[in-house]
Amino acid sequence: MVVLPSAYGMTSLSKYLFFWVLLALLVGCGSKRDSLTIYTSQDQVYAEPILRDFEKQSGIKIRAIYDSEAVKTVGLVNRLIFEKNNPQCDLFWNNEELRTRQLATKGVLNTSMRIEAFGTRTRQWVWNTNQISMASIPKDLFTLTNAHWRSKVAIALPLFGSTSTHFQILRQKWGKKRWKQWCRGLIANDVITVDGNSVVVQLVGRGEVALGITDSDDIRAGLKNQLPIAGKSIVEDGFIIRNSIGYIAGSPYQNLSKRLAEYLQSNSVKDSLIEAGALDSFSSGSSQKIDWQRIVAENEIAVNELKSVFLD
Repeated sequence: MVVLPSAYGMTSLSKYLFFWVLLALLVGCGSKRDSLTIYTSQDQVYAEPILRDFEKQSGIKIRAIYDSEAVKTVGLVNRLIFEKNNPQCDLFWNNEELRTRQLATKGVLNTSMRIEAFGTRTRQWVWNTNQISMASIPKDLFTLTNAHWRSKVAIALPLFGSTSTHFQILRQKWGKKRWKQWCRGLIANDVITVDGNSVVVQLVGRGEVALGITDSDDIRAGLKNQLPIAGKSIVEDGFIIRNSIGYIAGSPYQNLSKRLAEYLQSNSVKDSLIEAGALDSFSSGSSQKIDWQRIVAENEIAVNELKSVFLD
């Protein structure tokens, strides 16, 4: 309760000042936070309806900032790092894990709130069914360096998004020497690099390349658009891609952020994402244990190595 002095006996000027002080106090007492800012790398077509439903159910207004396909996730991560000392965001909803874990090591996330992961997607082969059959799909990723696949394969530039994460996981699994030889072998075999996994699907669908590596949700989107494609999980050297949620350090609205995070992980939202094609309906692909701490620690070195191969 705010105890206010009586206005009786005040001068006109004092009453004027008293009125504005009273108004400010009343507004301050009655005001409540009713909005959250979320940065998300989840595709806007999938995320926006879910966030709007949360607004309707909770009465909390959501301001959402989305990422672009070409710099998937990395753009928002850099923005969050830049804003670290003056956070403009309350919650980060990422459609993969690596960059969220990077933010934790840089002090951008609230260390008292653990990173939460949910849902699955998989890394997959995608091929044009008018050009090749499932029997022709390579048995492993090393086959892509064979002359048979010269100029016939497309991948997203492995500096961003799930492709970057995939390449860094392979670096950890195979060892640096073998991994770098493979990366150079892809370039020597004229692999096509494009801006994002969805572009890989489009190139394959148009028959400009016969084969590509992409994510399961991008294949489902291509099938909805009636592209002549098919997909198959990369089991031996693939990985399971999970959505992740990070709470931004310095946000004074952790309780509201928790409400939104719990909603995003609810069965109804997961079912909606599955129905929309953003998540797999069941877990598949590699179940290998990923040493995220090591990958984060070596990320800058790995990215520089990737740049030296794919950009020089």
